[in-house]
Amino acid sequence: MTESLRERLDRAGITLAEGEAAPAIEPPWFVRALQAFSGWLAALFLLGFIGMGMVFILESSIAAAALGLVLIAGAYALLRGNGGDFVEHLGLAASLCGQLLVAWALAHALINQTAGLWWALLLLQVMLALVMPSLTHRALSALAASLALYMALSESLSAAPIAGGLVLLVAVALWLNEFRWPARMRQCQALGHGLLLGLLAIQVMEYSGQSLLMELHRDGLVLTWLAPWMGDALATLALLLLLRHIFQREAHAMAPRVRVAAYGAAAVVMLLSLQAHGLSQAVVVITLGFAIAHRLIIALGVLLLLLAMANYYYWLEVTLLTKSATLLALGVLLLALRWGLQRWWRRGDGEVAR
Repeated sequence: MTESLRERLDRAGITLAEGEAAPAIEPPWFVRALQAFSGWLAALFLLGFIGMGMVFILESSIAAAALGLVLIAGAYALLRGNGGDFVEHLGLAASLCGQLLVAWALAHALINQTAGLWWALLLLQVMLALVMPSLTHRALSALAASLALYMALSESLSAAPIAGGLVLLVAVALWLNEFRWPARMRQCQALGHGLLLGLLAIQVMEYSGQSLLMELHRDGLVLTWLAPWMGDALATLALLLLLRHIFQREAHAMAPRVRVAAYGAAAVVMLLSLQAHGLSQAVVVITLGFAIAHRLIIALGVLLLLLAMANYYYWLEVTLLTKSATLLALGVLLLALRWGLQRWWRRGDGEVAR
């Protein structure tokens, strides 16, 4: 009698679940995009209809805050049920509208306390990033929390550059521990993506507001002077934690000289960041992307590196001829370093193989 496939699998130690449902078929991307567009369009019509009939609410901060909290609660209820892309984006639009109303109410209540407003918005975004069931909402809330932290530190302590280092430190901690809680892995990834996008937005805001920061430097505030170096110090701490994690994971295949070279490179990056602020943060993001094999993070790190180099090149107070010669020397140095690393790495692989 011919042996059935199930019997052969059972004999091999492979068990099949009884009544296992067929895997769900994911809709194509253009269908999901159309559903998302429909959700935003429906939300805009609904919110516009509500806004036309309730313009008087904006005149009262209490009423605006109450309506905003109701919209956020309704968005939470929509996002909690798995209703597809249409419902998700409808809830996302409703939540954003509610957040705007709450921010409007806070702005009226704290009209003379700008720093308090940004700290309150930071607390709101952190709570939404932690409790909202939508991954997209968590990422956007993490991005908004990063920007709120930047503005809060800028208004209260005139130390906006510290925000980039803090955001990077939290993002590295999340990405390195994403597999520690398997049930919350996707939530950690969403928060990590939002924080890294927030870091990019912080760098763009910092570079575009460089002249404002230079005006603050003239005021003689000690913390304002130290803020850029404190941000780079936090980025260096994140780099050291990342290297420690990599060395622990690859302890069996990592030669001692490789560890010494890595820590030496971290020290060089720290020294370079004393002049080119933001360079250490870009290096940390690139290293993180290679450590967890994430191409999107690598691309984001390269973009941060280009922004840091372009900003340093623009604000460098030397002639264009000196800048061109510096770029030429740097390019030759990088090519020579790549050639030397390739030869040294291959020789090291050969010694390990023998």
